Amino acid sequence: MINDRVSDNAGSLLRLVPDVLRARDFRLYTKGGRRLIDLWQNGGAAILGHTPPSLLREIKNTASRGLYAPFPHFLEDRYRKALSRIFPGRTFRIYAAPPPELHSLVAAGQASLWRPFLDPANPLAVADNAPPVLIPVVPGIQGWRDSLPLGLCVLALAPHCSIPLPAGDFLPPVLLAAAARGVYDLVAAAPQRAVLEYPRIAKALKTGNYWRAPQGIYLTPRQTPSEAEWATLFRRFLGAGYLLPPVPSQPAILPGIMSPGEEVKLADLLLTYME
Repeated sequence: MINDRVSDNAGSLLRLVPDVLRARDFRLYTKGGRRLIDLWQNGGAAILGHTPPSLLREIKNTASRGLYAPFPHFLEDRYRKALSRIFPGRTFRIYAAPPPELHSLVAAGQASLWRPFLDPANPLAVADNAPPVLIPVVPGIQGWRDSLPLGLCVLALAPHCSIPLPAGDFLPPVLLAAAARGVYDLVAAAPQRAVLEYPRIAKALKTGNYWRAPQGIYLTPRQTPSEAEWATLFRRFLGAGYLLPPVPSQPAILPGIMSPGEEVKLADLLLTYME
């Protein structure tokens, strides 16, 4: 049974999900024995799956040294170096959580959320018309409220870009280790993760009229749904074993692994999105 612990707030749709006991790759295993295909992927923080071995190893090794407190640590430089692989020539401000001012900057178009694998031909590209400030979403530990992360947040600033935000925070080395490893894993996985072949889903998206043509591995509705419409869609997908993002401002993300049966079922859902 699906939990009924939900309020009218769209962000609380996650409370419809039964308790998740474990996660592997792009599947969640819940109390009661249910298996869910994760189309949310924690807003992109689990875009390489929930059990990337090198990332988990980094967390374990760093945590074993007791590095939970936000002390100065060389891992911050390592994280900046890793980010430079994707954003060369930019400077970075690292925050334990997004500054309150960031919401206004995003609303004004002065900051945007960068997502990998939008273009299979250039999976880590930054669009030429992107705002000078970006918020990279990379594999790691993360929480979300609406479309912005609750935890680790990085601003990548173009040269000579000035922005009225604090200089940055110290972060626990255990988080920095995971984030740095996540960036390197993202770079390594780009050629394979960016190119997915799900022919039945591709056909469903061409046939249906609710979802846009995919941008890389991302799916969004043609028109922004209301919270009530999205809640209906969320419940339909959840009942069929697929987890959509809990808010319509986040795209659904095609998983890196699906069985033929899972693909067929998802293709059917994309065609019969609502009745």
